[in-house]
Amino acid sequence: MLISEIFYSLQGEGQLTGVPSVFVRTSGCNLRCKWCDTPYASWNPEGQKMSVDEIVAEVRKFKAEHVVLTGGEPMVAPGIHDLASKLRDARYHITIESAGTVAPKGIACDLASLSPKLNNSTPEEGSIDAAWIKRHEETRNQSDDILREWIEQAGDYQFKFVISTHDDFIQALAIMRFGFSEVPRWKVQLMPEGIDSATIAKNRAMLIDFCKESGYRLCDRLHIHLFGNTRGT
Repeated sequence: MLISEIFYSLQGEGQLTGVPSVFVRTSGCNLRCKWCDTPYASWNPEGQKMSVDEIVAEVRKFKAEHVVLTGGEPMVAPGIHDLASKLRDARYHITIESAGTVAPKGIACDLASLSPKLNNSTPEEGSIDAAWIKRHEETRNQSDDILREWIEQAGDYQFKFVISTHDDFIQALAIMRFGFSEVPRWKVQLMPEGIDSATIAKNRAMLIDFCKESGYRLCDRLHIHLFGNTRGT
């Protein structure tokens, strides 16, 4: 597997915010989000080839009970099912951070952190090859069946939406109300777009009213406030 980085930090997003966790960031993604904060694992994948056993051995070096498989898109990484299985055997709690465009196919997962990509993720024309823009749109707009499979198979799940405008909020609201109305509101999190505290604060202020209107949770980005937009955090 091509691994961008393995590091020990605090979970900065979602219902496990603040929990010490080992992050295993695979390199490679099937999307090209214009606001991607990990281009080294997505737009320009880089890293080190590691076997599943080597990855697990590295994880064991840290004092943690939680492991986060992230990316990029970890579900496109060859061997990801084997890695999750080995981590389950080692009794780790496994969070998988995914855009929900690839079916789980029975992968070991205690918390599926699903982040469907909205219109705001699509690259602007001229910023990337037109074929990639088309591919991004087609991939992110796949059937809701994949997300529903995650809900049914994962031990637990949460939805996270990156929000920067009122239109983003309306789109997220439509996805949940028309496609997943049975999902408890507290499992849906609205996260301010931004890679620095000032931008996050500006967008977060807007989200307060959105959360009060919808009943969804506010999802901050703790790691940005603590460490900035830096690798290994």
